[in-house]
This record gives sequence, structure tokens and C-alpha cells, in this order.
Amino acid sequence: MYIGQVSKDILKWPRPSSPSVVKLEKRLAHEFGMPSTHAMAATAISFTFLISTMNRYKYPFALGLMLAILFSTMVSLSRLYTGMHTVLDVIGGILISGLFIAVTYPAWDFIDHLESASLLFPICILVVPFFLCYNYPVSDNYTPTRADTTTILAAGAGGTIGFWVSPFFKLVSEPTESAIQSIPPLTTKMLGLGLTKFMVGIVMVFLVRQLMQNLSLQVLYSWFKVVTRNKEARRRLEIEVPYKFVTYSSVGICATVFVPMLHQFLGLL
Repeated sequence: MYIGQVSKDILKWPRPSSPSVVKLEKRLAHEFGMPSTHAMAATAISFTFLISTMNRYKYPFALGLMLAILFSTMVSLSRLYTGMHTVLDVIGGILISGLFIAVTYPAWDFIDHLESASLLFPICILVVPFFLCYNYPVSDNYTPTRADTTTILAAGAGGTIGFWVSPFFKLVSEPTESAIQSIPPLTTKMLGLGLTKFMVGIVMVFLVRQLMQNLSLQVLYSWFKVVTRNKEARRRLEIEVPYKFVTYSSVGICATVFVPMLHQFLGLL
């Protein structure tokens, strides 16, 4: 996502002009178009999920491949339908994600090992994304790209920290020796439990988000002597990046540590 967002502000390719297209998403109309980060994310999520699970769970590979193609295609087509990207933007996003998967795939096991074994990993996973966001390319006119990028990287960093911490609280099960596991059937009980866990988690994540956003903004406003609730001040680099990063890294940690702990306490695991 960082690669895609930065590429937009470096290339500065405009979004499709209106007319001839009708833009259905006004908030992002001032961003640049190339590449489509939605297409990048959809491709990366669907195909890394497929690659990561095909040797761990029993399911027809052809079905998994079809679903991955369907998901990434539908998201990509939606960007054309909403008038936010050209076909070239979408193709560029898909190709960048495909290249990124191909280049990083040999290192996936090594990264997993670092995540579980290295004490420096949590520090790096917080410092590096924050540094990247704080040194985001400067644009002539303000766009939400930097804020969105910070949100994404911070949530990812927080989630990764959460997964690093989880074993200490015994929130994850020990890996099994068997190479392939069966996917359990979807029952009414399992669906009800899943929805309950989801609602509990969403409420907790929302509360943490509001709390950390308010606290971080109050501290930064006081530090930089800015009038409270000044929306323009939120766009300043020294305020926008830290408050977004603190807020959404906290959300990531909450979702991967505190929500499972609450599930465990409520007997939902």
C-alpha cells in the first residue's frame, strides 16, 4: 500500500476526467490515479491468502484460485464503475502486486521466523512505518493520501505487534504437526458464535479508536499550541502522522490482543 500510494504522488497521473465518467467517490477525487491501490490490495490479499492456505487446509485449489480471481476482479471493476480509475490504473495496480508477491514470496518463512524470534522486530515494525509516513512525498495540494497511508501502515504495524505479543498471553493455539487440516463445516452454532465475536470485537475496537484519537490529538494540540478542534491543524505533518499512527496502531494491537483476551474472558473462544 505504501508503494502504491507513494507512486501516485510521484507519477501524478490524474484520475479519469468528468465528463466522460461520473465520479461516485468525492472524497478521493483530489488524489492521483496511477496505480489503483484498491486493485493492488485486492490482488495482494486474495492471492497471498490462497498461497498461504493451499498447503495447510483441504480445499480444491481450482476453487480457491477462482475465488481469488473473482474477488480481485470485482474490486478492480468497481474502481472503473465508480469513475475513480482508468483501465491502465487498474492493470498497473494488479501488476505491481503480482510482482511484489513474486519477489517477497521466498522470504515469507524468514519474515515469520523474525516475527516470532527477534526481540528487535517489534521496534522495527513500529519505527520503520512511522519514518516512512513522516517522510511521505510532499504534494502541492493537500490530499488524503498521506493520512490514508498512515492509517494503513499503522494498523498493519499494530496488528503485527499484536501477533508478536499473542503467544505470551496464550491467545494462539500451538501449531499442529499435520501438514493439512480440514476446514470445519459451517453450522448455525458456529455462525452465531462468529457474529457474536465480531460484534464484541467491533465495539471494543471502536471504543479504543475514539479514546486514542482524542488523547493523541489533545496531547499534540497542547504540545504545538493549536486551537482544539481545528480541522485544518489535523492536516499538519507533525500532527496528522503521529495522531493517525498512534490511533490506528492501537486499533491493530486491540484487534489482535485485547479483543481475543475479551473473547477468552467471555468464553467465546
